[in-house]
Amino acid sequence: MSAFQIMRFEHAKDLSLPTPGTYMSAGYDLSAALEEDMILAPGQRALIPCGFAIALAPGYEGQIRSRSGLAYKHGIVVLNAPGTIDADYRGELKVILMNHSDTPFTVTPGMRVAQLVIARFVTVQWHEVDMLEEAPTRDAAGFGSTGLHAKGK
Repeated sequence: MSAFQIMRFEHAKDLSLPTPGTYMSAGYDLSAALEEDMILAPGQRALIPCGFAIALAPGYEGQIRSRSGLAYKHGIVVLNAPGTIDADYRGELKVILMNHSDTPFTVTPGMRVAQLVIARFVTVQWHEVDMLEEAPTRDAAGFGSTGLHAKGK
């Protein structure tokens, strides 16, 4: 298990640290560090503060993702999912929530609104060429070119 630094802001003094929902959960639940209820109208988006700043090690990123229950039951999603928290970002974690339903949704103080997944990434060095190597099974056909159904169906 890796240890990363986390700093709590005053407006999150009553919130617990981001924690996984279960022992084997990949995501750490992020709660709304709000002073009062916030109503998201249908089609509305809002920036929800989470009350913490983190310091990730080089080679790691934080991915902000929707909570499946909020998405399925209420149409509430992280708009730019997954949102990226870079290792050199030191500001407060905030979540862009959007209401894709046809009814208002109330975000309450302390409500778990998103999840944070910590992931490794690689840094690459680009080598510019005039022509790419051919891929063994794909070409540049693009979006939808592999079809809708599994092969053999």
